[in-house]
Parts: sequence; structure tokens; C-alpha cells
Amino acid sequence: MTVGEMTTTWYRRGATPTFAGVQEHSFSIVVDAPPDEVWDVFWYRGGDRPQGKIGTIDILHPGDDVGEGLVRHCTFPVPRFLLSGGVGVSWEWLTQVKPHESWRYDAIGKPLWSRAEGHTRLEDLGDGRTRIHFLERYWAFNPWMRRLGLERYVHGRLSRDNDTILAAIEGGIRWHRRRRARAETGTTEPTGTSKST
Repeated sequence: MTVGEMTTTWYRRGATPTFAGVQEHSFSIVVDAPPDEVWDVFWYRGGDRPQGKIGTIDILHPGDDVGEGLVRHCTFPVPRFLLSGGVGVSWEWLTQVKPHESWRYDAIGKPLWSRAEGHTRLEDLGDGRTRIHFLERYWAFNPWMRRLGLERYVHGRLSRDNDTILAAIEGGIRWHRRRRARAETGTTEPTGTSKST
């Protein structure tokens, strides 16, 4: 399903208006699905929404009709030496939502106590394919975490597994295609069929 096209860029910038340093990670992938199908993977809010295998997403506030202002709580794996049982958490606020096109999120997370902001954009390639662009900036609040290199290390661990993200998106596209097919025919999903992305 996925066209073999993935690019990754890592670099560290200097000063920002608020923080002494920032980690920035950007990458893009191409999938064999139009933007409206990719949008559903990220934005479908039905009660049967599958949870990913690498963490959880709980919606605390749904925002408006298109999701502007949505607030969510996420869990994800982190290195165990950070003494959180291998689980990280974040609280995220989604804004600048343009349906089937793009959105932004701002997050506070731990460990490390940090701030992140991210942008996701769906580029319609015009042939039933979509290029998904991801950009995230990450700051640790404690300057010693930057000086010790933990800011870069932790953000690198959180951002490096592009293959897992790609597999989750592909799985989500397949799941939503089955969901739409069931809705069109009025059938239900057979017992034992996996819903996970």
C-alpha cells in the first residue's frame, strides 16, 4: 500500500523566543490513499475507534465540529531509566484545523517535563495517493536536561520509529475501509477481527 518514499531531517536550532534550544524533527511518507481517507485515521472519533499498539489516545474535549480546540491525553513508551515505568504521558491541544488538509498541536509532556509543538499536513498527490508531512519541535523545561544531552536523546527515541508510524497509518486506512464497507452494506464486523492499527 505504501510507496517507498520517506525522508527524515534532524537538526538542532539555536535560540527561540522562549527557550534556549529546541529539537526539531521532520519527515514525510507517501501512502496509497486520498487525503479524506488519511484524515479519518487521525480524526475519526467514533466509539469503535481502534487504539494503537504503541500507546493510547483519550479525548478529553472534542473541540468544535471539525476538531478545532480538541484536547487529548496520550501515553507512549519512553526509556525505562527515566523512572516512569517506561510510560510517558502528554496533554495535547489541537488548533489550526483545516479538514483533510492540516492541523497543529501543542503539548506538555513528561518525562522529561517538556513542551512540544507539531504540524501535520496532507498533500494530495492527485493520483489516489497522499504525502503526509510531519514536523515536531521539542523543548525540555530544565536547562540541565539539555546540557546533559537528555533533551535530544529522549526526543530522538520518541521520534525515530517512522516505520511504526507508517504501519499504524496503513493499518488505520485498512480498518476505515472495512468500516465504510460495513456501513454501506449494513453488516457488522465478525467476532475476532482485529481493530487495532
